[in-house]
Parts: sequence; structure tokens; C-alpha cells
Amino acid sequence: MDLHDFFMGRWFDAYRFFGAHSEDDQQEHFTFRTFAPAAKRITVTGDFNGWGETEMGQEGRSGVFTAAGVVAKPGDFYKFRVYPQDGRLVEHADPYGFQMELRPGMCSILTDLDSYAFNDGEWMARPHDSFQQPLNIYEVHLGSWRKKFGETPGWYTYRELAGPLVEYVKTNQYTHIELMPLSEHPFDGSWGYQNTGFFAPTSRYGKPDDLKYLIDQCHQNNIGVIMDFVPVHFAVDSYGLKKFDGTHLYEYPSPDVGESEWGSYNFLHDRPAVRCFLQSAANYWLEVFHFDGLRFDAVSRLIYWQGDEKRGVNGTTLEFLKFMNKGLKERHPSALLIAEDSSPYPNVTQPVAGGGLGFDYKWDLGWMHDTLDYFNAEPVARPANYHKLTFSMMYFYNEKYVLSFSHDENVHGKGTILQKMWGGDRAKFSQARAMYLYMMMHPGKKLNFMGGEIGQLREWDENREQDWLLLSYPVHDSFHQYIIRLNAIYLESAALHDDFNPRNFHWADCNQQERSIYAIQRSVPDEALLAVFNFSDQAWAGYTLALDGFRNASLILNSESERWSGTVPENEKIFDADTSPDSQLKLTINLAPFSAVLFKLT
Repeated sequence: MDLHDFFMGRWFDAYRFFGAHSEDDQQEHFTFRTFAPAAKRITVTGDFNGWGETEMGQEGRSGVFTAAGVVAKPGDFYKFRVYPQDGRLVEHADPYGFQMELRPGMCSILTDLDSYAFNDGEWMARPHDSFQQPLNIYEVHLGSWRKKFGETPGWYTYRELAGPLVEYVKTNQYTHIELMPLSEHPFDGSWGYQNTGFFAPTSRYGKPDDLKYLIDQCHQNNIGVIMDFVPVHFAVDSYGLKKFDGTHLYEYPSPDVGESEWGSYNFLHDRPAVRCFLQSAANYWLEVFHFDGLRFDAVSRLIYWQGDEKRGVNGTTLEFLKFMNKGLKERHPSALLIAEDSSPYPNVTQPVAGGGLGFDYKWDLGWMHDTLDYFNAEPVARPANYHKLTFSMMYFYNEKYVLSFSHDENVHGKGTILQKMWGGDRAKFSQARAMYLYMMMHPGKKLNFMGGEIGQLREWDENREQDWLLLSYPVHDSFHQYIIRLNAIYLESAALHDDFNPRNFHWADCNQQERSIYAIQRSVPDEALLAVFNFSDQAWAGYTLALDGFRNASLILNSESERWSGTVPENEKIFDADTSPDSQLKLTINLAPFSAVLFKLT
């Protein structure tokens, strides 16, 4: 490989050069390489040399230390012993290591990257035009989706999860799974957002080939898989990237900008070696593991200095983002690159060639906050907050958005999504059913965190599995069945997929402030849907709505049907549809409190 490109920050496959690689098909001899330009001396120690020291020589003044022809085998543990210029000794895991031992251990593990044979060729070859397709994401923390009872810590492996997770996602009508970060991390409570092994799938759930098996099974069942990627900061543990060669190689030298609000170290993105490291890590998960996309954590920290708009734009990190996203899309055109970004910075989801940052989507965190604030307010206050639910469409077409109710909205004393609804239990379930239909009718792709689909009442805890016992209670079971039906309608309805065409969306009524009524129409040439929402605690009989160009309406879904543990009998007639001579359809609807009704228009 051309080291000149490495020193210019251009590599996307540095993991093929650095780290530990077999030299032969028999996996009997390995070459170890690491980059540590300020180190005086580096050795590698492991199972293969009885935990003695094998010298790594430096190639000229390149800062690249290498030990070749080392007799070893896959599965051997190893680490680097780094001697800075002051003569001290610090042991580090391999920054490019492909596997690590379970915490609190810190050794890297020799691994054959190419040992697994995928069987997802048909999936990988298919066109993935997500902009015109349904995208309904189920966000999962693997360690707490399900747990083994009576065992500590009780984690299922990637392979053990493959069957039940795939079946569950198919039954629940999701198109994609988004896995919270899987890069190796020392602290369970960081959820994977403070990493030590950026190329190592966490050993909590098994080996790299086990993760490949899980992704392979998802693809063979037409389920895409996205992973959270953390390009901003890393864990402070001494065996990680911290002062790797005795200097601040990966992080800022000043603690004022080098230490993040999360107690981690910020990457110094203007260093070519850091750029190559992160670009290669992003490419690695897409290339080697066949992930279908990456959700980039804390992108505002890469747009503005320390994520603070008042400090101004960080031009260096912006250029890094653009170069990385452009390179990833060139290598993986169908990969979904999704930004978690609540900042007002423009053109985040425009191609780099068009002056943007090159992401496909960004989370609409403004929509999320406004929506949850609205439903948390008591009904008497909703008329004054009426336009919290219409404001999002004032800016929606500036970017390509994912509407997200993520893990962040289910922890730290915030309550779960269901708990955020105003009122008692019956009112909470009614409002949540109506709100989720509003989410489906609002333009934008969808993301929901695990547990939301069963009406989880307890905040998420990474140490406990979801409260599946709730499904033995009729109100939770019917809520779950409602979400499954709603997801199926989303998948089946072309009118709900053309999100970024302004002609697809229409406020059929957003002038019912005192009654907290809204009506949304979504249309494509061959299909039109209408949803009417009553977000007040009052019933409104005889609400009328006139629609041009349609002659009939058929009811698809009533969120307050007794079928879903609502208050409206299943066979009760709740609307009349009359067509005037000038082809104007007049709907007269009886709206139950906290209800939403969905119609197909013809």
C-alpha cells in the first residue's frame, strides 16, 4: 500500500495494512503493524511467544512498526508494549485489532477476516433506492432485547439472536434493524458509545463470524442492518487509543477541547492518521460485515467546535466528513449514511458534489421534541400548542429526514414513549396509538426503539431485557397488534413512501385549533390516503371535511376501535361519505377522544 496516501489521510482500507494479518493460507504466520511515530520502541506479546516480547522494527522514520513472520494461530491473544521516549512501558490493545477479549480484559485476538462465507449475494446485488421505498427501522440494543434468565450477565450470542430477532422483525413488519454500537467497549453503561476497539465487534455476544452470521440471516430474510458508528470520541482507558505512542496521537493535546462532555477523548480529525483510522473503520463495517448503513453519532460535534454553534463551524472536521462520506458512497453506493444532528447547519443530506455533507438522511430531532412535548401537555393546553405539530412541515423539505423515537427518549428519567403521553393508562394508550399513526402519515422515514411496540412502561436499562411479560395483558397485546397493523399499512402503501416530493403531502385541515383536530392527505398517482386526528379529550360528532377529486372513502384503521382496546365498537359506523355533482367528496366523521382514523380515497 502507498504510505504517501496514508500520510495524506486518503486511505479507506488501513485495516488491510495495520493490525495483525495472516501471511499464508494455513494461518500459521502473522504480520503485526501499528503506527506510533513518537514511540522509542514497540514489541508484541501474546500466547504465541509465551507472553515474551517480539521486537517490532520501524520502517525508516515512517512511524510504522512491523513484526513479520511471527508463528501464531487464530484465537491467540496479544497486545502491544509501547515504550515512549521517556522509557516508560504502556500496554495497548491493537487499534486495528479485529477481535478483543471480554472486559475487563484488554487483549486483542488474532482473527481471520475472510473465514466466513456470506450467502446474501441476492440481497447485496439488489438496487437499494431507499428514497422511494419504505424505511421502517427497529432500533435494538442486543444485550437487553432478550436475556438468558439465571445467568450472569445473561447475554445471548449473535448466532443465538439471529433466529428470534429475524422472526420478530419480520412479524412486526420492519424493514431494517439498527444496532446500537457494536465496537468493543469497556463499560456496559456506555452502550457502546465509548469505544476501545473500533474494528472489533464486542465479544459480549460472540465472535466476528457470529455477527456476520446474524447479518447474513437478516439479508436472507430481506431485512437490512444499520449500525451506530462513533466518529467523534473514544474511551479514556489507558490500553485504548489514549496517548498511544506516549503523545496525543489520536486526541487533542489540550484537555479544554480534548475531553468531551461524556468523559471521553475527542478525536483530532485534522491528523491524516486519524482520518484514515475513522474512514477505514466506517468502510470496514460496510465492506467486511455487509452492514447496509451507518448512523453517525453526534454529528453536530463535527460541524461546530465542540458542538457549540456559538463557537463557529469547524472547517477541518467538515472537510473530513465530506471526504469520508464521498469515499464511502463511491465504494458503497447503496449504503445508508444517517446523521444524528440537531443543529441548523444546512445541506447535511445533500451530496458532497452539490455542496452538502453527503449524508442520505438526518434524524428530525426537532419533530421528535415538538411531538412529545405536545402529547405530554394536558388537553386544555393543546390549542395553544396546536402548531407544534404543523411546524415541522415548514422546514421538512430542507433535508431528508428520519422521524426517530430512539433509545435517548427512553432513559435518564425521561420515561418511555408511552409514559410521556398525558393522563392515566387508558388515555396514554389511546394517545400513543393516535400519535404513531400521525408519525406514519408525516413524511420522513421511521425509527422506533425496541419496547415501544409493546407499550413498554419501564425505562430502558441495559442490564434488563424488555418486559415481554406485558404481552400477557390484553391492553399491551392489542397495542402490539395495532403497531404491527400500522407497520403493515406503511409497507403496503406507496403513498407513504414518496416522502420528499412536496406534491405527496397536503394538510387537508390544520385550522381546527380549538378542537385539536388535524387532517393529513398523502398521495401518489395511483393511491391516496387521508388521516384525521382528534388529539383532544372531547368527542367531536359530525366533523366535516370536503375533498376535491375523489368520489369515495373506505376506512382502513380506527385507532380507538375495541379491537385495539379502544372505546369504539368494531362494527360501529363512524363516517358518511357523500359526493357532490362537482366531484367534491364530503366526509362527515364522528371522532372519539384521542383518536385517529385512516381512509383510502378513490
